[in-house]
Amino acid sequence: MRAVIQRVSEASVIINGQVRGAIQKGLVVLLALEETDTPEDIEWLSGKVVRLRVFNDDQGLMNRSIQEVQGDLLLISQFTLFASTKKGNRPSYSRAARPEIAVPLYQAFARKLAQDLGKPIQTGEFGADMKVTLVNDGPVTIIMDSRNNE
Repeated sequence: MRAVIQRVSEASVIINGQVRGAIQKGLVVLLALEETDTPEDIEWLSGKVVRLRVFNDDQGLMNRSIQEVQGDLLLISQFTLFASTKKGNRPSYSRAARPEIAVPLYQAFARKLAQDLGKPIQTGEFGADMKVTLVNDGPVTIIMDSRNNE
């Protein structure tokens, strides 16, 4: 699993002209899945996301998690995070899981995030053409990969 996590002051996702999900202060998680991802990857990445200390404390230091600031979370599937550009100019997405494998993993990850966060999260729709808007706060953007545990 590969994720790009952005601290935001607001974000939303629109599908077919309709707002599907919207949040205020919190995190947007762009998620890509591989066919070899496991429940352990879900467990590890979800735990890291909800405990990630990227929100400011009273001294202005990034020392608080999304749980501590009672922030919201918007999860968006994004297979293009596994793009390989080694050959030519057209990216290859061969590392990204096929939908029949990726969809159940995505849904399991969404459930685990909500459980770990202790409240419902907002999501996009796997495979849909989505318009994502966000105001990156900081900016703070972090990349995580469960294969490297970083």
